[in-house]
Amino acid sequence: MKHKQPTARRLALDLLQAVIDNGESLSAVAPRLLPRIADGRDRGLAYRITLNSLRHLNRFAWMRDQLLERPFKGKDNDVAMLLLLGIAQLSDPELPAHASLNETVEVARTFKKPWAVALCNAVLRNFQRQQAELERQADAQVTLQTGHPKWLLDLLQQAWHNDWQSIIQGNNTPASLCLRLKPNIDRSRYLASLETSLNALAHPHHAQAILLNSTDVTRLPGFDEGDFSVQDASAQWAAHLLTPQANERILDACAAPGGKTTHLLELSSNRAHITALDIDAHRLERIQENLDRLHLNATLIAADAGNINQWWQGEFFHAILLDAPCSATGIIRRHPDIKWHRKFNDIASLTNTQAQLLDSLWHTLAPGGRLLYATCSVLPAENSQQIRAFLARTPNAQLAPISIPNAHDTGFGQQLLPSDEQGGDGFFYALLHKENPT
Repeated sequence: MKHKQPTARRLALDLLQAVIDNGESLSAVAPRLLPRIADGRDRGLAYRITLNSLRHLNRFAWMRDQLLERPFKGKDNDVAMLLLLGIAQLSDPELPAHASLNETVEVARTFKKPWAVALCNAVLRNFQRQQAELERQADAQVTLQTGHPKWLLDLLQQAWHNDWQSIIQGNNTPASLCLRLKPNIDRSRYLASLETSLNALAHPHHAQAILLNSTDVTRLPGFDEGDFSVQDASAQWAAHLLTPQANERILDACAAPGGKTTHLLELSSNRAHITALDIDAHRLERIQENLDRLHLNATLIAADAGNINQWWQGEFFHAILLDAPCSATGIIRRHPDIKWHRKFNDIASLTNTQAQLLDSLWHTLAPGGRLLYATCSVLPAENSQQIRAFLARTPNAQLAPISIPNAHDTGFGQQLLPSDEQGGDGFFYALLHKENPT
Protein backbone atom coordinates (compact mmCIF):
# COMPACT_ATOMS: atom_id res chain seq x y z
CA MET A 1 0.00 0.00 0.00
CA LYS A 2 1.44 3.35 -1.04
CA HIS A 3 1.75 6.11 1.52
CA LYS A 4 -0.23 9.24 0.71
CA GLN A 5 2.04 12.04 -0.46
CA PRO A 6 1.95 15.29 1.53
CA THR A 7 0.63 18.44 -0.08
CA ALA A 8 3.07 21.21 -0.94
CA ARG A 9 1.93 23.21 2.11
CA ARG A 10 2.33 20.23 4.44
CA LEU A 11 5.82 19.58 3.11
CA ALA A 12 6.73 23.25 3.52
CA LEU A 13 5.61 23.02 7.16
CA ASP A 14 7.75 19.93 7.71
CA LEU A 15 10.75 21.68 6.17
CA LEU A 16 10.28 24.80 8.27
CA GLN A 17 9.84 22.86 11.50
CA ALA A 18 13.00 20.86 10.84
CA VAL A 19 14.93 24.08 10.27
CA ILE A 20 13.50 26.23 13.06
CA ASP A 21 12.41 23.76 15.74
CA ASN A 22 15.16 21.16 15.22
CA GLY A 23 17.94 23.57 14.26
CA GLU A 24 18.81 21.75 11.03
CA SER A 25 20.12 23.56 7.96
CA LEU A 26 17.78 23.81 5.00
CA SER A 27 20.50 22.46 2.70
CA ALA A 28 20.60 19.28 4.79
CA VAL A 29 16.86 18.94 5.27
CA ALA A 30 15.69 19.59 1.70
CA PRO A 31 17.33 16.55 0.04
CA ARG A 32 15.80 14.35 2.72
CA LEU A 33 12.24 15.70 2.72
CA LEU A 34 11.57 17.03 -0.78
CA PRO A 35 11.49 13.56 -2.42
CA ARG A 36 8.31 12.85 -0.44
CA ILE A 37 6.49 14.59 -3.31
CA ALA A 38 6.85 13.07 -6.77
CA ASP A 39 5.64 16.05 -8.80
CA GLY A 40 8.44 18.52 -9.46
CA ARG A 41 6.11 21.53 -9.55
CA ASP A 42 4.72 20.74 -6.10
CA ARG A 43 8.25 20.20 -4.76
CA GLY A 44 9.21 23.57 -6.19
CA LEU A 45 6.19 25.23 -4.57
CA ALA A 46 6.98 23.70 -1.19
CA TYR A 47 10.59 24.88 -1.40
CA ARG A 48 9.56 28.36 -2.56
CA ILE A 49 7.15 28.77 0.36
CA THR A 50 9.83 27.61 2.79
CA LEU A 51 12.45 29.98 1.40
CA ASN A 52 10.05 32.94 1.47
CA SER A 53 9.09 32.13 5.06
CA LEU A 54 12.74 32.00 6.13
CA ARG A 55 13.72 35.20 4.36
CA HIS A 56 11.36 37.25 6.51
CA LEU A 57 10.83 34.87 9.40
CA ASN A 58 10.91 37.57 12.09
CA ARG A 59 8.49 39.78 10.15
CA PHE A 60 5.91 37.05 9.56
CA ALA A 61 6.17 35.84 13.16
CA TRP A 62 5.62 39.38 14.46
CA MET A 63 2.56 39.92 12.26
CA ARG A 64 1.14 36.56 13.33
CA ASP A 65 1.59 37.41 16.98
CA GLN A 66 -0.27 40.70 16.54
CA LEU A 67 -3.32 38.69 15.49
CA LEU A 68 -3.32 36.30 18.45
CA GLU A 69 -4.88 36.91 21.86
CA ARG A 70 -2.19 34.87 23.59
CA PRO A 71 0.98 33.02 22.54
CA PHE A 72 0.86 29.31 21.80
CA LYS A 73 2.11 26.71 24.22
CA GLY A 74 4.98 24.51 23.11
CA LYS A 75 2.77 21.56 22.23
CA ASP A 76 0.93 23.73 19.73
CA ASN A 77 4.00 25.05 17.94
CA ASP A 78 2.86 23.24 14.80
CA VAL A 79 -0.15 25.56 14.61
CA ALA A 80 2.03 28.61 15.23
CA MET A 81 4.39 27.59 12.43
CA LEU A 82 1.50 26.86 10.07
CA LEU A 83 0.08 30.34 10.63
CA LEU A 84 3.49 31.81 9.83
CA LEU A 85 3.55 29.83 6.59
CA GLY A 86 0.06 31.05 5.75
CA ILE A 87 1.01 34.68 6.30
CA ALA A 88 4.14 34.20 4.20
CA GLN A 89 2.03 32.87 1.33
CA LEU A 90 -0.57 35.64 1.58
CA SER A 91 2.32 38.14 1.48
CA ASP A 92 3.57 36.68 -1.81
CA PRO A 93 1.76 38.49 -4.66
CA GLU A 94 2.64 35.69 -7.10
CA LEU A 95 0.68 33.07 -5.15
CA PRO A 96 -3.14 32.99 -5.43
CA ALA A 97 -4.51 34.10 -2.06
CA HIS A 98 -7.58 31.86 -2.19
CA ALA A 99 -5.53 28.68 -2.67
CA SER A 100 -2.93 29.76 -0.13
CA LEU A 101 -5.54 30.30 2.56
CA ASN A 102 -7.71 27.27 1.88
CA GLU A 103 -4.89 24.76 1.45
CA THR A 104 -3.09 26.05 4.54
CA VAL A 105 -6.28 25.57 6.57
CA GLU A 106 -6.54 22.04 5.14
CA VAL A 107 -3.13 21.25 6.66
CA ALA A 108 -4.55 22.20 10.06
CA ARG A 109 -7.10 19.38 9.69
CA THR A 110 -4.24 16.87 9.86
CA PHE A 111 -3.24 18.00 13.38
CA LYS A 112 -6.12 16.26 15.15
CA LYS A 113 -6.82 19.57 16.90
CA PRO A 114 -10.34 20.59 15.83
CA TRP A 115 -9.92 24.08 17.27
CA ALA A 116 -6.87 24.71 15.04
CA VAL A 117 -8.91 24.65 11.83
CA ALA A 118 -11.23 27.47 12.89
CA LEU A 119 -8.36 29.44 14.43
CA CYS A 120 -6.18 29.24 11.30
CA ASN A 121 -9.08 30.26 9.10
CA ALA A 122 -9.95 33.21 11.33
CA VAL A 123 -6.38 34.46 11.81
CA LEU A 124 -5.46 34.25 8.13
CA ARG A 125 -8.66 36.02 7.04
CA ASN A 126 -8.02 38.65 9.70
CA PHE A 127 -4.50 39.06 8.30
CA GLN A 128 -5.96 39.76 4.87
CA ARG A 129 -8.12 42.51 6.32
CA GLN A 130 -5.29 44.08 8.32
CA GLN A 131 -2.38 43.33 5.99
CA ALA A 132 -1.72 46.88 4.85
CA GLU A 133 -1.60 48.25 8.40
CA LEU A 134 0.51 45.36 9.72
CA GLU A 135 3.01 45.83 6.90
CA ARG A 136 3.19 49.56 7.62
CA GLN A 137 3.96 48.90 11.28
CA ALA A 138 6.51 46.21 10.43
CA ASP A 139 8.28 48.52 7.99
CA ALA A 140 8.76 51.03 10.82
CA GLN A 141 11.00 48.52 12.63
CA VAL A 142 14.33 48.12 10.84
CA THR A 143 14.89 44.48 11.78
CA LEU A 144 11.41 43.54 10.54
CA GLN A 145 11.69 45.72 7.46
CA THR A 146 15.02 44.16 6.45
CA GLY A 147 14.34 40.61 7.64
CA HIS A 148 17.67 40.44 9.50
CA PRO A 149 18.51 39.95 13.18
CA LYS A 150 19.81 43.08 14.90
CA TRP A 151 23.33 41.77 15.58
CA LEU A 152 23.89 41.02 11.89
CA LEU A 153 22.30 44.24 10.75
CA ASP A 154 24.61 46.18 13.09
CA LEU A 155 27.72 44.42 11.76
CA LEU A 156 26.74 45.02 8.15
CA GLN A 157 26.08 48.71 8.78
CA GLN A 158 29.42 49.10 10.58
CA ALA A 159 31.43 47.30 7.90
CA TRP A 160 29.67 48.56 4.78
CA HIS A 161 28.48 52.12 5.35
CA ASN A 162 27.59 52.69 1.70
CA ASP A 163 26.62 49.16 0.72
CA TRP A 164 24.71 47.58 3.60
CA GLN A 165 21.33 48.30 2.04
CA SER A 166 22.29 46.64 -1.24
CA ILE A 167 23.64 43.67 0.74
CA ILE A 168 20.31 43.37 2.54
CA GLN A 169 18.44 43.60 -0.75
CA GLY A 170 20.74 40.97 -2.25
CA ASN A 171 20.20 38.68 0.72
CA ASN A 172 16.42 38.91 0.32
CA THR A 173 16.39 38.41 -3.46
CA PRO A 174 16.19 34.86 -4.85
CA ALA A 175 19.43 33.92 -6.57
CA SER A 176 19.72 32.74 -10.15
CA LEU A 177 20.93 29.24 -10.83
CA CYS A 178 24.50 29.26 -12.14
CA LEU A 179 26.06 26.48 -14.17
CA ARG A 180 29.77 25.93 -14.79
CA LEU A 181 30.30 24.16 -18.09
CA LYS A 182 33.30 21.93 -18.57
CA PRO A 183 36.10 23.62 -20.55
CA ASN A 184 35.44 21.45 -23.61
CA ILE A 185 31.72 22.32 -23.81
CA ASP A 186 30.78 25.04 -26.32
CA ARG A 187 28.75 27.56 -24.32
CA SER A 188 26.88 28.99 -27.31
CA ARG A 189 25.70 25.56 -28.39
CA TYR A 190 24.73 24.63 -24.87
CA LEU A 191 22.73 27.82 -24.47
CA ALA A 192 20.91 27.02 -27.70
CA SER A 193 19.96 23.59 -26.33
CA LEU A 194 18.10 25.02 -23.32
CA GLU A 195 14.40 25.77 -23.20
CA THR A 196 13.59 29.45 -23.69
CA SER A 197 11.49 29.43 -20.50
CA LEU A 198 14.72 29.10 -18.49
CA ASN A 199 15.80 32.59 -19.62
CA ALA A 200 19.40 31.37 -19.80
CA LEU A 201 22.19 33.83 -20.54
CA ALA A 202 25.96 33.81 -20.65
CA HIS A 203 27.71 35.15 -17.57
CA PRO A 204 29.73 38.26 -18.53
CA HIS A 205 32.83 37.45 -16.45
CA HIS A 206 33.15 33.67 -16.72
CA ALA A 207 33.64 32.14 -20.16
CA GLN A 208 32.00 28.84 -19.17
CA ALA A 209 29.26 30.09 -16.82
CA ILE A 210 25.53 30.32 -17.52
CA LEU A 211 22.79 31.98 -15.47
CA LEU A 212 19.24 30.64 -15.66
CA ASN A 213 16.00 30.27 -13.77
CA SER A 214 15.85 27.68 -11.01
CA THR A 215 15.02 24.22 -12.31
CA ASP A 216 15.64 20.53 -11.75
CA VAL A 217 19.25 20.37 -12.93
CA THR A 218 19.14 16.60 -13.33
CA ARG A 219 16.81 17.15 -16.30
CA LEU A 220 19.12 19.60 -18.08
CA PRO A 221 21.04 18.45 -21.17
CA GLY A 222 24.37 16.85 -20.31
CA PHE A 223 23.80 16.26 -16.60
CA ASP A 224 24.37 12.51 -16.70
CA GLU A 225 27.30 12.99 -19.08
CA GLY A 226 29.01 15.38 -16.64
CA ASP A 227 28.95 18.38 -18.98
CA PHE A 228 28.35 20.89 -16.19
CA SER A 229 28.32 21.55 -12.46
CA VAL A 230 26.15 23.84 -10.39
CA GLN A 231 28.40 26.49 -8.86
CA ASP A 232 27.78 30.11 -7.96
CA ALA A 233 29.59 32.64 -10.12
CA SER A 234 31.50 34.13 -7.18
CA ALA A 235 32.65 30.68 -6.07
CA GLN A 236 34.01 30.01 -9.55
CA TRP A 237 36.77 32.56 -8.99
CA ALA A 238 38.55 30.21 -6.56
CA ALA A 239 39.97 27.83 -9.16
CA HIS A 240 40.77 30.63 -11.60
CA LEU A 241 42.72 32.57 -8.96
CA LEU A 242 44.69 29.51 -7.82
CA THR A 243 45.59 28.67 -11.48
CA PRO A 244 46.13 24.91 -11.08
CA GLN A 245 48.79 23.36 -13.28
CA ALA A 246 49.34 19.80 -14.48
CA ASN A 247 51.39 17.64 -12.08
CA GLU A 248 51.13 20.13 -9.22
CA ARG A 249 50.34 18.82 -5.75
CA ILE A 250 47.30 20.81 -4.64
CA LEU A 251 45.40 20.68 -1.35
CA ASP A 252 41.73 21.57 -1.20
CA ALA A 253 41.12 21.94 2.52
CA CYS A 254 37.52 21.90 3.78
CA ALA A 255 36.57 20.63 0.33
CA ALA A 256 32.96 19.40 0.56
CA PRO A 257 30.74 19.37 -1.44
CA GLY A 258 33.51 19.43 -4.05
CA GLY A 259 32.60 22.22 -6.46
CA LYS A 260 36.01 23.83 -6.20
CA THR A 261 37.82 20.49 -6.21
CA THR A 262 36.26 19.53 -9.53
CA HIS A 263 36.88 22.98 -11.01
CA LEU A 264 40.58 22.78 -10.12
CA LEU A 265 40.77 19.41 -11.85
CA GLU A 266 38.95 20.66 -14.94
CA LEU A 267 41.27 23.65 -15.31
CA SER A 268 44.30 21.35 -15.09
CA SER A 269 42.79 18.86 -17.57
CA ASN A 270 42.45 16.39 -14.68
CA ARG A 271 46.25 16.31 -14.38
CA ALA A 272 46.76 18.10 -11.06
CA HIS A 273 47.32 15.81 -8.08
CA ILE A 274 44.61 17.03 -5.73
CA THR A 275 44.05 16.00 -2.14
CA ALA A 276 40.58 16.94 -0.94
CA LEU A 277 40.10 17.08 2.81
CA ASP A 278 36.96 17.31 4.85
CA ILE A 279 36.39 16.70 8.53
CA ASP A 280 33.07 14.95 7.80
CA ALA A 281 33.49 11.55 6.15
CA HIS A 282 29.83 11.57 5.07
CA ARG A 283 30.38 14.80 3.13
CA LEU A 284 33.25 13.17 1.27
CA GLU A 285 30.67 10.86 -0.31
CA ARG A 286 29.17 13.92 -2.00
CA ILE A 287 32.59 14.87 -3.40
CA GLN A 288 33.07 11.36 -4.77
CA GLU A 289 29.65 11.46 -6.42
CA ASN A 290 30.60 14.70 -8.17
CA LEU A 291 33.99 13.32 -9.22
CA ASP A 292 32.36 10.21 -10.65
CA ARG A 293 29.71 12.12 -12.62
CA LEU A 294 32.35 14.49 -14.04
CA HIS A 295 34.88 11.70 -14.72
CA LEU A 296 37.58 13.28 -12.55
CA ASN A 297 40.05 11.91 -10.00
CA ALA A 298 41.23 13.14 -6.61
CA THR A 299 42.47 11.72 -3.33
CA LEU A 300 39.86 12.09 -0.58
CA ILE A 301 40.78 12.14 3.11
CA ALA A 302 38.47 12.51 6.10
CA ALA A 303 40.46 14.58 8.60
CA ASP A 304 40.65 17.88 10.44
CA ALA A 305 42.65 20.09 8.09
CA GLY A 306 44.04 22.02 11.03
CA ASN A 307 45.53 18.91 12.65
CA ILE A 308 48.27 18.26 10.10
CA ASN A 309 49.80 15.46 12.19
CA GLN A 310 46.64 13.48 11.54
CA TRP A 311 46.88 13.41 7.74
CA TRP A 312 49.95 15.17 6.28
CA GLN A 313 52.72 12.85 5.09
CA GLY A 314 55.37 15.57 4.91
CA GLU A 315 55.34 16.19 1.15
CA PHE A 316 54.79 19.88 0.46
CA PHE A 317 51.94 21.22 -1.66
CA HIS A 318 52.56 23.59 -4.54
CA ALA A 319 49.19 25.24 -3.95
CA ILE A 320 46.51 25.23 -1.26
CA LEU A 321 42.89 26.30 -1.38
CA LEU A 322 41.61 27.13 2.09
CA ASP A 323 37.87 27.66 1.77
CA ALA A 324 37.62 28.32 5.49
CA PRO A 325 34.66 27.65 7.77
CA CYS A 326 32.88 30.96 8.19
CA SER A 327 29.64 32.73 9.11
CA ALA A 328 28.31 32.15 5.55
CA THR A 329 26.87 35.67 5.62
CA GLY A 330 27.57 36.00 1.89
CA ILE A 331 25.22 33.17 0.84
CA ILE A 332 22.10 34.14 2.80
CA ARG A 333 20.06 34.63 -0.36
CA ARG A 334 20.47 30.91 -1.13
CA HIS A 335 20.36 29.80 2.51
CA PRO A 336 18.16 32.27 4.44
CA ASP A 337 18.14 30.01 7.51
CA ILE A 338 21.71 31.21 8.16
CA LYS A 339 20.28 34.47 9.50
CA TRP A 340 18.41 32.65 12.24
CA HIS A 341 20.91 29.90 13.06
CA ARG A 342 24.03 32.05 13.28
CA LYS A 343 24.66 34.06 16.46
CA PHE A 344 26.93 36.99 17.23
CA ASN A 345 29.15 34.92 19.51
CA ASP A 346 29.84 32.50 16.66
CA ILE A 347 32.04 35.05 14.89
CA ALA A 348 34.84 34.99 17.49
CA SER A 349 34.92 31.20 17.45
CA LEU A 350 35.03 31.12 13.65
CA THR A 351 37.84 33.66 13.40
CA ASN A 352 39.90 31.59 15.84
CA THR A 353 39.35 28.49 13.70
CA GLN A 354 40.30 30.38 10.54
CA ALA A 355 43.52 31.68 12.09
CA GLN A 356 44.47 28.19 13.31
CA LEU A 357 43.86 26.72 9.86
CA LEU A 358 45.97 29.40 8.19
CA ASP A 359 48.87 28.83 10.57
CA SER A 360 48.75 25.04 10.35
CA LEU A 361 48.34 24.72 6.60
CA TRP A 362 51.08 27.26 5.92
CA HIS A 363 53.56 24.64 7.20
CA THR A 364 52.47 22.23 4.45
CA LEU A 365 53.00 24.75 1.62
CA ALA A 366 56.21 24.53 -0.40
CA PRO A 367 58.50 27.58 -0.55
CA GLY A 368 57.45 29.54 -3.60
CA GLY A 369 53.96 28.07 -3.32
CA ARG A 370 50.64 29.86 -3.09
CA LEU A 371 47.67 29.67 -0.74
CA LEU A 372 44.26 31.06 -1.65
CA TYR A 373 42.20 32.03 1.37
CA ALA A 374 38.47 32.13 0.67
CA THR A 375 35.26 32.58 2.63
CA CYS A 376 31.60 33.03 1.76
CA SER A 377 31.40 35.78 4.38
CA VAL A 378 31.02 39.55 4.05
CA LEU A 379 32.34 40.34 7.55
CA PRO A 380 35.81 41.97 7.72
CA ALA A 381 36.73 40.08 10.92
CA GLU A 382 36.75 36.86 8.91
CA ASN A 383 38.29 38.36 5.79
CA SER A 384 40.53 41.41 5.47
CA GLN A 385 41.24 41.61 9.21
CA GLN A 386 42.06 37.89 9.27
CA ILE A 387 44.58 38.26 6.44
CA ARG A 388 46.13 41.41 7.89
CA ALA A 389 46.72 39.60 11.19
CA PHE A 390 48.19 36.56 9.42
CA LEU A 391 50.63 38.67 7.42
CA ALA A 392 51.71 40.48 10.60
CA ARG A 393 52.68 37.23 12.33
CA THR A 394 54.03 35.36 9.27
CA PRO A 395 57.28 36.90 7.94
CA ASN A 396 57.54 34.65 4.87
CA ALA A 397 54.01 35.38 3.64
CA GLN A 398 53.30 37.96 0.96
CA LEU A 399 49.96 39.18 -0.36
CA ALA A 400 49.75 38.72 -4.12
CA PRO A 401 47.69 41.08 -6.29
CA ILE A 402 44.40 39.76 -7.69
CA SER A 403 41.64 41.48 -9.60
CA ILE A 404 37.99 40.41 -9.70
CA PRO A 405 35.38 42.42 -11.63
CA ASN A 406 32.93 44.29 -9.38
CA ALA A 407 34.87 43.34 -6.23
CA HIS A 408 35.82 45.74 -3.44
CA ASP A 409 39.56 46.01 -2.82
CA THR A 410 39.95 45.84 0.96
CA GLY A 411 43.72 46.28 0.93
CA PHE A 412 44.10 42.69 2.11
CA GLY A 413 42.05 40.87 -0.50
CA GLN A 414 39.02 41.25 -2.75
CA GLN A 415 35.45 41.25 -1.44
CA LEU A 416 32.44 40.39 -3.59
CA LEU A 417 29.07 41.40 -2.18
CA PRO A 418 25.75 39.61 -2.79
CA SER A 419 24.37 42.52 -4.74
CA ASP A 420 25.76 41.91 -8.21
CA GLU A 421 22.84 42.00 -10.63
CA GLN A 422 24.66 39.53 -12.87
CA GLY A 423 24.53 36.90 -10.16
CA GLY A 424 27.09 36.03 -7.52
CA ASP A 425 27.15 35.45 -3.78
CA GLY A 426 29.25 37.30 -1.23
CA PHE A 427 32.79 35.91 -1.33
CA PHE A 428 36.22 37.01 -0.12
CA TYR A 429 39.55 36.03 -1.69
CA ALA A 430 43.16 36.69 -0.72
CA LEU A 431 46.12 35.06 -2.50
CA LEU A 432 49.24 34.51 -0.39
CA HIS A 433 52.71 33.59 -1.67
CA LYS A 434 55.30 31.80 0.45
CA GLU A 435 58.74 33.30 0.02
CA ASN A 436 61.72 31.15 -0.81
CA PRO A 437 64.29 31.08 2.01
CA THR A 438 67.30 33.28 1.36
